[in-house]
Amino acid sequence: MSLSKQVEAARAGIDPALICQVPSGWVTLCTMQYLRGYCILLPDPLVPSLNDLMQPARIGYLQDMAVVGDALLDVTGAHRINYAIMGNSDPVLHAHIVPRYLTEPEEFRRNTPWSYPQEIMDATSFDLNRDRDLILKLNHAIRKRL
Repeated sequence: MSLSKQVEAARAGIDPALICQVPSGWVTLCTMQYLRGYCILLPDPLVPSLNDLMQPARIGYLQDMAVVGDALLDVTGAHRINYAIMGNSDPVLHAHIVPRYLTEPEEFRRNTPWSYPQEIMDATSFDLNRDRDLILKLNHAIRKRL
């Protein structure tokens, strides 16, 4: 699903991976859950890049990224959080907020989240039945920080 369609689904409340709305946009679980809790922060309204936001909105977006990271640390027990804004394949601002775990194989843990083989990344997709409790816990942890 394109990011613009994902924002439309979040606005309509029909994105099953939606965690919550934050001041700068929407937090959703990524379709790939090979690293449990991998989230995407989508701005609302959509803009091409972080540089297209005026200073107050830019600060707010980055603050919301950190809030999601704090919530992930609390809820998942992750060792650290990786943050990435790239926009290369889908040229719309979105942030990848990825928990990293000490239990990951070292050759992957010491590299980017995208260093995993594609078959591993594809092996654990978002599953509402499995991920519902995680969504609820993240929703609560994020909202208490706002």
